[in-house]
Amino acid sequence: IFSLGYSFFFVCTRSSRHRKGMGDSQYLVQHNVAQLMDRILGQMMAVKPADPVAFLKDYAENEMKFLAEQRAKAKASGSAGLTVNEVEGKFVYLFSAQQSEGTAEMKALLGGKGANLAEMAKLRCPVPPGFTISTRVCQTYNANGKQIPPPVRAQVEAQLQRLEELMGKKFGDPANPLLISVRSGAAVSMPGMMDTVLNLGLSDAAVEGLAKLSSARFAWDSYRRFIAMFGNVVKGVDGEHFEHNITAVKNRKGVKLDMDLDAEDMKAVALAHKKSYEEKVREPFPQDPWTQLWASIDAVFGSWDNPRAIKYRELNDIKGLLGTAVNVQCMVFGNMGTDSATGVCFSRNPSTGENKFYGEWLINAQGEDVVAGIRTPQQIRKEASQEWAQQHGISEEVRKRDYPSLEEAMPALYKELSDIKDLLEKHYTDMQDMEFTIEKGKLYMLQTRNGKRTVQAQVNIAVDMVQEKLISEKTALKRITAAQLDQLLHPTLDPKAKTSPLAKGLPASPGAAVGKIVFTAKDAEAWAGRGEKVLLVRLETSPEDITGMVVCQGILTARGGMTSHAAVVARGMGRCCVAGCGDLEILDDGKSCTIKGKRYSEGDWLTLNGDNGEILEGQAKLIEPALTGNFKTVMDWAAKYRRLKVRTNADTPRDVAAALRFGAEGVGLCRTEHMFFDKSR
Repeated sequence: IFSLGYSFFFVCTRSSRHRKGMGDSQYLVQHNVAQLMDRILGQMMAVKPADPVAFLKDYAENEMKFLAEQRAKAKASGSAGLTVNEVEGKFVYLFSAQQSEGTAEMKALLGGKGANLAEMAKLRCPVPPGFTISTRVCQTYNANGKQIPPPVRAQVEAQLQRLEELMGKKFGDPANPLLISVRSGAAVSMPGMMDTVLNLGLSDAAVEGLAKLSSARFAWDSYRRFIAMFGNVVKGVDGEHFEHNITAVKNRKGVKLDMDLDAEDMKAVALAHKKSYEEKVREPFPQDPWTQLWASIDAVFGSWDNPRAIKYRELNDIKGLLGTAVNVQCMVFGNMGTDSATGVCFSRNPSTGENKFYGEWLINAQGEDVVAGIRTPQQIRKEASQEWAQQHGISEEVRKRDYPSLEEAMPALYKELSDIKDLLEKHYTDMQDMEFTIEKGKLYMLQTRNGKRTVQAQVNIAVDMVQEKLISEKTALKRITAAQLDQLLHPTLDPKAKTSPLAKGLPASPGAAVGKIVFTAKDAEAWAGRGEKVLLVRLETSPEDITGMVVCQGILTARGGMTSHAAVVARGMGRCCVAGCGDLEILDDGKSCTIKGKRYSEGDWLTLNGDNGEILEGQAKLIEPALTGNFKTVMDWAAKYRRLKVRTNADTPRDVAAALRFGAEGVGLCRTEHMFFDKSR
C-alpha cells in the first residue's frame, strides 16, 4: 500500500509538471493518472515484482516518455487540451437503430441523456439517429478559452455525414435539408437547467425547400421556432421579444392560439423574429448551417457555467462532474398536422407514486409547447383525461371533442408507447421520465431518464417495486435520502378545517404552503431573506426563476400542466405547486393579480393545497404528519438493516413524545434549562 501510494504521488507530480504546457493540467492529470493506475495495478498483478517501488518508478518513467511523445503529437495536430486517449481515440459516439456505440453505464462520459439514448437504441426502441460529444470535451472547452479542438470538429463532421447517409438528406441542402437538434445532457439530470436548440439547419432557402416537401405552414412554424430558440439560447436575446412578435400577429388576427395561425401568419412571425434578432444581436441571422451548429454547440458547453446551472448544482449538491455532453440528433416533428404530436410521460405518477401511466401530450406541437404551458396539454390516459375534465368543469362531450386522450385519439400508438414504458421501467428498475414525438403516425422516443418525483412518490414507488420484486429492500432504502424523508415530517392542511377555495388549478406537486405572494424570483429572494414566508406567483416559470423557487414555500402559475417546468422542478425540490390555474391573471404592474376577478397584491396571504390544486385565501390551519403507511414500512426497513441506534435531541415533554412517535429509542441530549422557557413555569 505504501509503495503504491508513493508511486501514485510520484506519477501525479511528474504528470502535472510534464503536462502544464498543454494548458489543461488539472484535467489531464486526473484523467491520465486514473488510466496509469489501472495499467499499473494490472502490471503489478501480472508481474508480482520482488521490488515493487523500483518496478513502479521504472514504469512511471516509461509513461513519462510516452506522454512526451503524445504531447508533441498533440501540439502538431492542434489538439492541445485533449487527453492522450482522445487525441488518438474517440470522443463522439453514434447512436442509431443500425449501430449504437454507447451504453447506459457510460453516463460519466456521455451524460445521462446520451447514455440512455444509446441504451434505448440497443433495446430497439424507435430512437431518431444522432451522436453524442463527450463530457470531457466540455471540460476541455471551458478550460481552453472556449475553443473546440480541431480533432473534435473533424469527428463531428464525420458523424454528421453518417446521419446524412442514414436519413437520405443533406445538411444545408435547400431542396432536401437535414434538420437536427442540439441538446445538453450531464451525467446527473438537471431539468430545465441547460439549453436546447431545435430545427437547426433551416435558413431562408431551406424553409422554402421544406415547404415543398411538407407544407408551408409547417415549414414557417419550424423556422420561427428555430430563430427564437437560436436567438435566446445561443445569442442571449430575451425571449420576451420573440413572444411579443407572435402575440402581435395573433392580436391582429383576433385569435388566441398558435394553432389558429396559417402559413402566412407564421411567415410574418418568422420575419419579425429575424428583424428582432438583427436589432438585438446587431448582425443578420446566420444562413450557413455549420455556423448555426458550432454556435449552438458552443452555447450548450457554455451553459454549463451559466448562473442557473451553477445554482441548481449547488442546491442539489451535485459535484465532481466533468461538464455536459452535447447530443446532436435528427429532428422528428410533432407539428406536421393532426397525425403528429408530442408529449412527456412517466411510467408512474410522479406526484403520488401510483402505478398508473401518467403524462401529457399535444397534437400538432413541438416539445417546448408541452413544458411551457402555452397550450393546455391533454392527458395520455382516458381515465386521467376524464378526471381532469371533471376538475375543470368540462363536459364529456367537449372533452372528447377538444381534449381527447392519446389512448382515445391514437390507440395503436398509445399501446406501443405503453409497451415501451413497461420495457424501460423493467430495464432500469426505476420510474422513467420519457419524451416522445409522433410524426405522421410514427412514434419516436427522444429521451428516458429516472424521473424526478415527490418524496411521497419516492416512498410509495420504492415500497411497490419491492413488492413487485423489481428491487430489494436495501436498494429501496438507498434511493431515499434523509433529506427527502424530512419533507414527510412537514405539516399538511388540516382536513377538518372549513375552507372556501378561491379557485383551482392542477395539483402539480403535493403538500401545503402558506405565504405572502410575490411575483418575481428576485422579490422572493429579498422577502425570504427578511424572514418572510412567501409564495411565488408567476404566469409560468422558467429556469431563470430557480433562485426564487428554492426560497419560497410554494409556487402558483397561471399556465402549465403536470409536466411543466414549475411542476417538474417543484417536485424535485419538495415544494408545493399548483399549476395551470386559468382563473389567475397576472396584472401588468407586476405586483398584483386577480383570481376569479378578485384582486390580490404583493404581500397578501394565500394558501396552496398541492394535493388537490385548491387556492385558499389567508392562512389555513396546518397539522403535523404521522408515521403511517408506506412511510412506516420504509422506516421499519431502515431499523431492520441499520447498525446505529437513534436517540433524540429533545428539551420538552412534547418534543420527547414526537420523537418517540417517530421511532427514537431514548433521549440523547436534553437542554434542561429550556423547559423553564415555558410561560407556565
